[in-house]
Amino acid sequence: MALYSAAQQPFITPESLARSIEEFLAESPNAILLEDGLAAFDLGQAKYSFTSDRGKCLLHIWSAERNAVRRVLDAEMKNGTLRLQVQKFGQAKPHRIEFCRDHDQHAPSAKKASRAAYQRLLARLLQRESAGSTIEKLSTAMDLERSFSPIYTRCLLRKSRSAWAVLGVNARETQSSIDAVLTFGLLWLEHCRRQFALKSVVEGLWLFLPSGTSAVVRSRLAQLDHRTAKFKVYELEERDGILTEFDAADSGNIATRLVQCPNHAAALERFSPSIQRIYEFVPQAEIELVVLTSNEIAFRLRGLEFARARVALTLGSFQQSQEIVFGVGQYETQLTAENGPFFNGLLQRVRNSRIPDGGRGDAIWRMHPERWLESLIVKDVHQFESHLDTGFVYSQVPAFAAKDRAMIDVLTVSRAGRLAVLELKADEDIHLPLQGLDYWSRMHWHHQRGEFQRYGYFAGKELSPEPPLLYLVAPVLRIHPATDTLLSYFSPQIDWVLDGIDERWREGVRTVFRKTRQTLKADG
Repeated sequence: MALYSAAQQPFITPESLARSIEEFLAESPNAILLEDGLAAFDLGQAKYSFTSDRGKCLLHIWSAERNAVRRVLDAEMKNGTLRLQVQKFGQAKPHRIEFCRDHDQHAPSAKKASRAAYQRLLARLLQRESAGSTIEKLSTAMDLERSFSPIYTRCLLRKSRSAWAVLGVNARETQSSIDAVLTFGLLWLEHCRRQFALKSVVEGLWLFLPSGTSAVVRSRLAQLDHRTAKFKVYELEERDGILTEFDAADSGNIATRLVQCPNHAAALERFSPSIQRIYEFVPQAEIELVVLTSNEIAFRLRGLEFARARVALTLGSFQQSQEIVFGVGQYETQLTAENGPFFNGLLQRVRNSRIPDGGRGDAIWRMHPERWLESLIVKDVHQFESHLDTGFVYSQVPAFAAKDRAMIDVLTVSRAGRLAVLELKADEDIHLPLQGLDYWSRMHWHHQRGEFQRYGYFAGKELSPEPPLLYLVAPVLRIHPATDTLLSYFSPQIDWVLDGIDERWREGVRTVFRKTRQTLKADG
């Protein structure tokens, strides 16, 4: 069923058609655009804008590799996919493009077949590598009660009174699913230990990953408590069945690097003309100014970015000048005198929507809840945790490891000089503990090498040599039930704090309960 069709329903304006598409994309920040059956753009990296030209709705989408302009004739939603009927310039015949929320576009039947084939392959490998052992509970079946996904093949490998929990993932799954294998592996290990406690001693966990994909998992494994379980990690070349084993206690030489901390005062002075121009549209007190680099700053309202100012080359010359682009989500267009009223209307819409008691059906109210939560904590980190230093609070700190670009939610320091990493979630996320562990390990790596102050962070502050603190923060009713299990496998050197905050955090962040390693042990 069509959302809007400007051709068939003349009373529907190009603007309303554009807005319906914009609302879908606001809810799908990592959508993939398919054209002619091929992935043309990843909205995680691409930008888009709409323009109305002589009653036509024009979609302009671009990335570092390419750009495209299409006239949108019709839009419909089906099974979480936004289908647009579009025309290319100079072509009369329309065709279809699709925005898909899911990066993995393999058909369900193809996924099922590849998982079944992998299950058979893994069984043969286990029989080959573990002569005399028996394979039990071999399955890819979904188990919602225990959070087991059909993405992963799981089984128990038993020999006499000794056993191992086994979890594997095939090469056709997404990298994010491969990186998440340790979360589900630990849950499978815990389940096996409880179910088979009277029959066997489940010594630990074997993980099987596709060739060349284990860097993130190995980094996380190295930070677990290896006294609680033994771990083995293998990379499998599925075509020829070759296995490569890695030391699960060694994260190796982590290919991680920091980005230079920009000079905030200099950047704000440099962009003062652009800042003053934004202040003409919205009161200064409402704006959060975020320095991204020395050449770019962002403007946000309660964590939602609505504009950026940046240095760009003047068209037709090599001279640099400042430009302002605006939009929410991946929407972006340059601010000009002509579209000033449109920008003002967008701001009013954001200001009316982005309020604590706003409507839950409003896409703008729901967008980027972690950024909203982050903005409240950064504004007054002392209120969240009294011993943290309000003079040194960094949000969205970029850190790179392997092929992964991570953004640390909040990096700060205690008044005594101990680093603190805050990982925030506004909704339930089973991966909260291990994502926090991943970011902690990167920050610990850089701290051991004295890189923070060398890159401009914590200038003039004496940092303690102790490992960083790790805060995991989420609304109390959104903390996944598996969180305690996952935290119980963390290394003792990691001082973590699980903060359950009030569900009405938009009105103010207030801790309802707090759990640490010591209290978790006491509860156990």
